[in-house]
Amino acid sequence: MNNEIESLHLRPIRTFVVRAGRMKPAQHRTIETLLPRYGIAVSPNVLDVNTAFGRVAPLTIEIGFGMGVATIEIAAAAPEKNFIGVEVHPPGVANLLRLLDAQQLNNVRVMNDDAVEILKTMIAPASVDAIHIYFPDPWHKARHHKRRMIQPEFTALLASRLKPGGYLHLATDWEHYAHWMLEVLTAEPALQNTCAGFCQTKPAWRPTTKFETRGMNLGHGVWDLLFTRI
Repeated sequence: MNNEIESLHLRPIRTFVVRAGRMKPAQHRTIETLLPRYGIAVSPNVLDVNTAFGRVAPLTIEIGFGMGVATIEIAAAAPEKNFIGVEVHPPGVANLLRLLDAQQLNNVRVMNDDAVEILKTMIAPASVDAIHIYFPDPWHKARHHKRRMIQPEFTALLASRLKPGGYLHLATDWEHYAHWMLEVLTAEPALQNTCAGFCQTKPAWRPTTKFETRGMNLGHGVWDLLFTRI
């Protein structure tokens, strides 16, 4: 399976659009001064995670951390674990760096690039204990569904990077996307659902995000999915 994943030509369609707008001077300064400390540079080589963190510890990767508020809460509550946050939007990267510096957390590293390419080239197969994807863009218009992050090819890649017994945790406040995710993840033979369909309650480690609160205020439900690597 791993050889097949390595040779996959995942769809060139982007699952994200980098938002227009200028970075504030303070955000630029934050990235310039703090990314060398907390960041991991994009490389064509497989990442030595133990060297990147200076220790051996369980690894969680969060894809699309937004402004990093939930990332900080999760990492602060689990200092015994290492976390890599991946985000394409520089303002979010700047905010997470600022939060890390303010709380002096040393168990988080930040990457500002496409998660697909990072997973394909820098993350070794069967090396990750957990992957979090919280409230990804639902691309709710039918003509944009091809841009949704959770697709069979990407799900297979995610599964290949998890250790046996490692977990994949997703959450969304869009019901159609929730059922889409459930169908795609259920079809992946390397993953097993730990819930009977959707989880009845969200796992304790996931804090309530601003996106979740916004959706609840709009009358949306919130759906958590938790799958483990077989």
